[in-house]
Amino acid sequence: MTEADGSPRLRVAFDGTPLLGTRTGIGVATAEILSALAARSDLELDVFAVSLRHRSGLAQVVPDGVSTDQRPMAARPLGWLWARTSHPRLERFVPPVDVVHGSNFVVPPTRRAGRVVSVWDLTFVRYPELCEPATLRYERLLTRAIRGGAIVHTPTQAIAEEVRQHFRARREQVCSVPLGVPDLGEADLPAAATIIDPATPYVLSIGTAEPRKDLPSLVAAFDLLAADQPELELLLVGPPGWGEDELESAIAGAAARNRIRRTGYVEAGCLAALLIGARALAYPSLYEGFGFPPLQAMAAGVPVVTTRAGALSEVVGGAALIVEPGEIEDLAAALEVAVSDEAQRSVMITAGRIRAADFSWEKTAAGLRALYARAVER
Repeated sequence: MTEADGSPRLRVAFDGTPLLGTRTGIGVATAEILSALAARSDLELDVFAVSLRHRSGLAQVVPDGVSTDQRPMAARPLGWLWARTSHPRLERFVPPVDVVHGSNFVVPPTRRAGRVVSVWDLTFVRYPELCEPATLRYERLLTRAIRGGAIVHTPTQAIAEEVRQHFRARREQVCSVPLGVPDLGEADLPAAATIIDPATPYVLSIGTAEPRKDLPSLVAAFDLLAADQPELELLLVGPPGWGEDELESAIAGAAARNRIRRTGYVEAGCLAALLIGARALAYPSLYEGFGFPPLQAMAAGVPVVTTRAGALSEVVGGAALIVEPGEIEDLAAALEVAVSDEAQRSVMITAGRIRAADFSWEKTAAGLRALYARAVER
């Protein structure tokens, strides 16, 4: 079947496993991408999950009109086999398709279908000490997929170049397709008011308490800043993670510890309200493949302070204040400008909104559709 412009209508098997359970940034990206793809008339989507325990919930989290017809797929044994062999192939589990998109570092082997795999970052290569065991398995799986001809999708040019260099992949085999800005929906002001008084100025941080986010450095930078900003608070939004001990130790040792609050996970509406009420967003990561919170903050008119780490400089362009990772004094100085310098704040707010407007999920879907066509040709 072809569209009016002569392009074929492609049937795509899409890995929806990241949609299940509590969603990380990759889960959010997967949901947004899937919605944008489902809106296109030149694609027919079959979503599958590599999970025995949770796959029954897949039909409730995909867009209308998207099929979830599949045979059971057990994650652990399949991951072990796919890291070592080209069996079992995807066609054993889902109806016939033209291309399969592995949305989270892993793409199943196929008999005839083209293959695309999303690689969000190379943390497991750059910072293996910050990774859980399951993440460290991605290297072997990706090596086989790339050698087998799969096209690699990355969210930024920076990550694309890292993939080419580390896996010795051909330039044309690794393609950058930027993401959009996740919509948090309507701001839930009453929910936010239960967390912090709207009249209180605060620096906001969004992210899981994992070592890669370097929240202890943010706490130390805030402690330097707090002496000159007696009303300012630091609000850490995000679930606990495997960096809990270091973060709690940093907070306990801060002179301004009584002005540092942790919220845990919050719903989207509450997060939207906390975001628009912040004086600045701090995003001091050691490494990122993209980074949604800076774009969400810029779209909301909130100044951003971040680090020159991974792809963050590429994402924010010139619309944020950027410091080197781990430089606590520089981070504190940048936060002081973002919080207190009204002239600089005005410039950052305008530049941030312009920058965030460059990103859309419709553009992402169009770029992925082009990759699917290339995968089919290969």
